[in-house]
Amino acid sequence: MKPYLLTAKDAEVGTALPALEKPPVTRMQLIRFAGASGDFNPIHTIESVGQEAGLGGVIAHGMLIMGFVGQALTTWVPRAAITKFGVRFSAITRPGDQITVRGELAGKEETEEGTRVKIKVQAVDQKGEVKVKGTCEALLPRA
Repeated sequence: MKPYLLTAKDAEVGTALPALEKPPVTRMQLIRFAGASGDFNPIHTIESVGQEAGLGGVIAHGMLIMGFVGQALTTWVPRAAITKFGVRFSAITRPGDQITVRGELAGKEETEEGTRVKIKVQAVDQKGEVKVKGTCEALLPRA
């Protein structure tokens, strides 16, 4: 995905932002994320534990998917401009799922500090199932 930095000048409510398409989630990725995050809960790495927990097998860390959303956000707006970022997890992600993050400019307000924008985001899998929904607010410099 090529960076697309939103500016106050081109910020129009309803604008769809370029999608970030991730490769399929892998078990190796989950093991690496466990090490990076310190979340070694075996439901993320051991099939039998995920089965015994009633999850149908290994599931991805929710924070990994939130990280994908954060990656997309920082291609749309400068990292330093982000003032608020929150998500809700709505479905389990499994190894093999291919996540796409989409965003839409949902609000724009001129303030003394600059142009405040609100971006609605969602991460969906290859079947269109929504895994994560959220919002981001950013303060862009005036045009």
